Amino acid sequence: MALSTSSAITLNINGEKHALPVDHRTTLLDALRERLDLTGTKKGCDQGQCGACTVLIDGRRAVSCLQLAVAAEGREITTIEGVADGETLHPVQQAFLDLDGYQCGYCTPGQICSALAVIEEHAAGWPSAASADVRPEAGVPPLTPEEIRERMSGNLCRCGAYVSIVEAVARAAAAHEAGSAQGIEAGSAGTEGAA
Repeated sequence: MALSTSSAITLNINGEKHALPVDHRTTLLDALRERLDLTGTKKGCDQGQCGACTVLIDGRRAVSCLQLAVAAEGREITTIEGVADGETLHPVQQAFLDLDGYQCGYCTPGQICSALAVIEEHAAGWPSAASADVRPEAGVPPLTPEEIRERMSGNLCRCGAYVSIVEAVARAAAAHEAGSAQGIEAGSAGTEGAA
């Protein structure tokens, strides 16, 4: 009995479902670019080394060149095309634009997707190899330039825009933190008013 080497799958990408038949060996990167025409995600090294193909899967960053498309079925996939809110750029995208966090732009989609995850990981209190104190009672480590560099180290920029990338991530993280604080204050005010 011959085993099938392809399957019909449904991928949930940027909030939309896409049904397509794929060979079991098709990577998520190739499915995105070649089958679904979502070319914002870039193919760099095709070995998981450069981060140009970084996407978010269930909110966590992943290099799509090492992820099989069949293994991504049923998961929430966010590519660079799904980051903005219509014509309004996400704060991370705006920070990259304002602070020249790109030169040729090839690595930028992966950098932005990675930065989104970095900001969420940091806000959740996850330490990195650069964190001075990783004990839970130490709390969230400050998001220093060293922390950002370590957390973004899986994304390479051949143009060398690292200084601007670090500044952009720091600005977006500060905006995220301010937005979270405002949300908490608004929630507290709503609770007080309801009492």
